[in-house]
Amino acid sequence: MLTPVKNRRWNAQESAFAIVASRYNARFVDGMLAPAVRELKRARARRIKVVRVPGAYEIPVVAARLLRAGQAFAGIICLGVIIRGETAHAGQIGDAVSASLARLQIEHGVPVIHEVLLLENEAQARARCLAKTHNRGAEAAQTALEMARVMASLE
Repeated sequence: MLTPVKNRRWNAQESAFAIVASRYNARFVDGMLAPAVRELKRARARRIKVVRVPGAYEIPVVAARLLRAGQAFAGIICLGVIIRGETAHAGQIGDAVSASLARLQIEHGVPVIHEVLLLENEAQARARCLAKTHNRGAEAAQTALEMARVMASLE
């Protein structure tokens, strides 16, 4: 069951965020990217760096490069849409991306927000990526903002 996006007011505390977004299934990814950027701007993020990559599988390597570059991001938001087909390939991509993103955030101590969605069909993608009331991009930005605050409180 989809839950509506809560309209929360976060203060980014002048933090910098990165978004790594796939170009594959661009209609759906763009439907998450714009609300994510809007949420970060509304929270007064100091800087928002958007990097586009060909597909979901390429997201972790770019996230890793951003983390190693020492640009002090408060969080990295990863956006992609994988739609299952007739083979196991989509599941393999989804598993690899998930494991890689989890490992990155633990190794680097920086929140890596995982919104690389593995979906059954385009109807699910429309509901999660194009609807204003259930947009996973807006939720990802809100999670990044909250995690930045949590991490700052631990210092």
